Amino acid sequence: MLVGYARISKSDGNLDLQKDNLISAGVSPDKIYEEYASGKREDRPELKQCLKSLRDNEDTLVIWKLDRLGRNLRHLMEIVQELEQRNIGLSILTGKGACIETNTASGKMVFAIFAALSEYERELIRERTKAGLKAARARGRRGGRKFVMTKTKLMMARNALQNRDTKINDLCKELNITRYTLYRYLSPEGELRDYGHKLLSI
Repeated sequence: MLVGYARISKSDGNLDLQKDNLISAGVSPDKIYEEYASGKREDRPELKQCLKSLRDNEDTLVIWKLDRLGRNLRHLMEIVQELEQRNIGLSILTGKGACIETNTASGKMVFAIFAALSEYERELIRERTKAGLKAARARGRRGGRKFVMTKTKLMMARNALQNRDTKINDLCKELNITRYTLYRYLSPEGELRDYGHKLLSI
């Protein structure tokens, strides 16, 4: 069975174009998961629900363009690897990667190349980070990211997010932080993320 996933972006006015293409490709309208969220957001409930609904060894995930699926190359490869492990196909209709079918030999080869590039990118970042930290230590500077969020702000934000009436923009303004900073430390439901646990452990 074909299952579609459509996500709106800043340049999209609506999801009509994506949905029309998915339906033309044979996806039933009631099998299209619609996401109204930025591609950079970690919390994409419709994508999670879509992946969860796919049946192992049976279904194929259909997307309009490759950039609708992953936040970045690493995230994209994680999703593709999950689909491959579950023997679920992936079909891309247009743009870069168009007509790729991961259940074909050529499609698997393309994504193997993507995976190698992703690993190469990670190694380059690691090497540059190590070199930068080594140079900083040689000049007497300690490495590491400074926490913009304080423990007090973190606890206030955590409590506020557990209230559904809380407006995120007002909360960020009150705590003098950005939405990006807020969601680095906490989920939209107020659950601690890795940065939140790390800050509280200091």
